[in-house]
Amino acid sequence: MVYGSEHDTEGEVTLAMPAGKKLDHLGVQVKFFGRIDMVSLEAGAHEGRPSYDFISLSKELLPPGSLYETRTIPFNFRGVEKIHETYHGRNVSVKYFVRVEVLRQWLPPITQEHEVIVQLLGVEPSINEAIKMEVGIEDCLHIEFEYEKKCYHMHDVICGKINFLLVRIKIKHMELAVIRRETSGEGNDLQNIVTETQTLLKYEIMDGAPVKGESIPVRLYLTGIPADLTPTYHAENNRFSVRYFLNLVLVDEEDRRYFKQSEITLWRKELG
Repeated sequence: MVYGSEHDTEGEVTLAMPAGKKLDHLGVQVKFFGRIDMVSLEAGAHEGRPSYDFISLSKELLPPGSLYETRTIPFNFRGVEKIHETYHGRNVSVKYFVRVEVLRQWLPPITQEHEVIVQLLGVEPSINEAIKMEVGIEDCLHIEFEYEKKCYHMHDVICGKINFLLVRIKIKHMELAVIRRETSGEGNDLQNIVTETQTLLKYEIMDGAPVKGESIPVRLYLTGIPADLTPTYHAENNRFSVRYFLNLVLVDEEDRRYFKQSEITLWRKELG
């Protein structure tokens, strides 16, 4: 189940006991966490505070005593504001989870965790202008590209066109890629900032040499991207951001690559 920001986190805890057995305990607790984990394989990155709990709640399910049989106990964390989406990236993750702890004397607690997936609905931008740019190489190549808008919901279709205004180099093919750029870290020290760039989808939109005046249509379905898309995140908790780009690449007959990136904004229209 996917939870929205307004949903209560509720469920049941089943304490299973084998027949004829007894368990003495110092209490049973259920806890609800919202956590940002900063993880990086690069030496020195994210040192000092790799984890941060922005939600930490606890409720008692049973007082100290003994268990003689299987028991099922409901729980509910009501009215808890969930300000971040669940996110599992390369160097940072945001997760919500419920943990049950059976406390024991002289022994470590018996624990069980279950992750809760949270998604946040966005608001359609009131202003959503087209992306229009002209790029080229002086006296060799001049192209104009246009995408219908900058902001897209996650089941949207990216439509646009590429116009060739001047072509004096031999183009072999052209491709379009969707790129995700994750930046994580705290403070102003660049050594503590990690940026990961991931190509989510790349496909060829033209094969062969274009001529002056030719127009190539662009149509890309975001639902066709195999990776898990997320909305654009801007400085979440001042610890990370996730941005998306369209990367247009032209390759000539000598395999030289000419590219131009345009940032787009993704937002969530519905849960799931």
